Amino acid sequence: MDNEKLFELEIISPDRIFYNGQVSFVEMRTREGDIGVYKKHIPLTVILVPGLVKIYEPSESEPKKAIVHAGFAEILENKVTIMAEVAEWPEEIDLNRAEEARIRAERRLNEEGEGVNIDRAEAALRRSLARIEALK
Repeated sequence: MDNEKLFELEIISPDRIFYNGQVSFVEMRTREGDIGVYKKHIPLTVILVPGLVKIYEPSESEPKKAIVHAGFAEILENKVTIMAEVAEWPEEIDLNRAEEARIRAERRLNEEGEGVNIDRAEAALRRSLARIEALK
């Protein structure tokens, strides 16, 4: 791969530097929809929602997949920085726990009544679905 097409990607969560490396392309889920970024993208800041981040490294034929639960991304010409509330690799995810979380969130959303925080239940559902998607 031509080094002219590579840029730095850094994914940071509160507990670690999750990823730091040279990539040719990155895809992520924002509030407005999915976005793909190549080097020399226009400067932009986006809000991330729970979803898959696909990392295209020059030495790999398949993208690396990570899950980001919330945060934002700063996109510059030569660098993308993702500040994530939580970032996980698929091998760090327990599919059974993710499925149970999905079921609990769907149950809460179907309950009508006082004491159900719809925003929290929807966020929990989005997180569980992102985890499940990464494992499929």
